[in-house]
Amino acid sequence: EAAWTPASNVWEDEKGFHVQLALPGWETKDVSIQVEKQVMTVAGSQQAETETTGKVYQWEIPAGRFVRQYRLPNFVEQDQASATYKNGVLTISFSKREEAKPRRIEISS
Repeated sequence: EAAWTPASNVWEDEKGFHVQLALPGWETKDVSIQVEKQVMTVAGSQQAETETTGKVYQWEIPAGRFVRQYRLPNFVEQDQASATYKNGVLTISFSKREEAKPRRIEISS
């Protein structure tokens, strides 16, 4: 399995801090989100569903494993995080606050 890096968007607005990852075709059971000491780690692993025995001309749909880490700002409320997966995009949002305890975030679909 090859390692790869999904595309992501990171931004802040008046409501909080947000991270999006492009994971088209992924199942939420194949992705985990962990927060510890102001660092969020998003990791996933899946095998390619399409097997080919012929000559490959192009193979761009990602599979394998990935790990992305994001340093969270001090103002986020780690206990008030949410994660959703819709149309191949995983969105993780944190409410604003000074500091919070590390915790695992479950993904809802």
